Amino acid sequence: MNDKLSLFELQKIIRDSLYLSLPGMYWVVAEISEIKENFAGHCFIELVEKHPDEINIRAKVRAVIWAKRYSFLRPLFESVTGESLKEGFKVLLKVAIEYHEIYGLSLVINDIDPAFTIGEMAVKRQQIVRKLELEGVFSMNKELAFPIFPARIAVISSKNAAGYTDFLKHLIGNSYGFRFHSALFEASMQGTETEKSVIDALDLISEHLDLFDAVVIIRGGGSLTDLSWFDNYNIAYHITQFPLPVLTGIGHDKDITVTDMVAYQSLKTPTAVADFLINTVSETDNYINEITNSIIELSLSIINENKEILDKSSMKLIPLATHKIGEEKRKQSSRIIAIISSAREFLFKERIEPANFKSRLLSVTKSFSWEQENRILKYYSDLETRSIEYVKQSALTIETLNNNLGILNPENVLKRGYTMTLLKGQIMKSAGLLNDGDIIDTKFSDGIVKSSVTNKK
Repeated sequence: MNDKLSLFELQKIIRDSLYLSLPGMYWVVAEISEIKENFAGHCFIELVEKHPDEINIRAKVRAVIWAKRYSFLRPLFESVTGESLKEGFKVLLKVAIEYHEIYGLSLVINDIDPAFTIGEMAVKRQQIVRKLELEGVFSMNKELAFPIFPARIAVISSKNAAGYTDFLKHLIGNSYGFRFHSALFEASMQGTETEKSVIDALDLISEHLDLFDAVVIIRGGGSLTDLSWFDNYNIAYHITQFPLPVLTGIGHDKDITVTDMVAYQSLKTPTAVADFLINTVSETDNYINEITNSIIELSLSIINENKEILDKSSMKLIPLATHKIGEEKRKQSSRIIAIISSAREFLFKERIEPANFKSRLLSVTKSFSWEQENRILKYYSDLETRSIEYVKQSALTIETLNNNLGILNPENVLKRGYTMTLLKGQIMKSAGLLNDGDIIDTKFSDGIVKSSVTNKK
């Protein structure tokens, strides 16, 4: 084939072939992966189709909704779904195929079916529910025991959400005066960050389980597509595995998400969640009051019954007690008479015995005094003898020490022929301490001789 085509000519052939092969428009199912609106009002979209694993992409194409058509389709879609077109939405589009020599292949969107998007969300929700049921975890949080005094609440919400403000106001200002303590774990309540932020909040609460009685997830009302962020498998699975009961108030009464389905209790609004907590404490309070009243009534009944028994018993005991007292009086009278008789006998004997005791006591006292006197005289004699011997021994020791000192006196040593050598008044104990030329003093018993060192060996 010798004919040569320019790139432009080839592009025109491709374009014409596409228009001839694919005329008209087609309804296409795709997911929005990226969407932008420019200053002129045109909407540029990137459409994708994912593999069943919902991760890998197997088809992708650019699409556009021209400004005039977009000004009609956007309000239509929002009025039906309650939400604008955004990333992550699965849509059914009516498109025409367009091929441009510079920009390549793209789709021109002519129509959107909003009912399809709503239906897709319902299908997705059903698939998540089915998966949780097959895993056997769907009702695990519902099976937990709800605390009778849920006073410590962990709240997952956006701090700026009106629903959060309503919840706190309703909870704290309850008419019963119950005191609740809440802690906010802030999370995104819509958008692509919803899954991660809610799961992160649950994980953070799980690190402090001993501080809370229950968990509350609230956001207030919103569009159906807004609430669809809670049709999320990972959020739902975390709730089923959570060890504390989870209450939800993330939509209106007609809207229910998978998160609502797996929670311990799903309520219409944040204020309804607050009412549930208040009513739970109120029911417990009423139950305690009922038990208290029952205990009081039962106690009074038992007291009255026992009072009757005591009254009857006292009537029977009075004659017995009177008889017993009479017997005891007679016994005590006999004992008193016997004690008086014994006391008289004892006193008579004691009048005779004191004289004998006095005589014996004087004799014993004299004997003891004589023995003590002799013992003292003996001690005195022994002390005198030992003192004299000690003084003599000490004098002898002193004399011996004095003689030894005389022998060691330097003057006496010199008299025995010894000398002392001094250098500048210091006694020289070794020849090594002297040097040639040193002037030394040699001390004898009768005088001192000065000399000079000339030779040292």
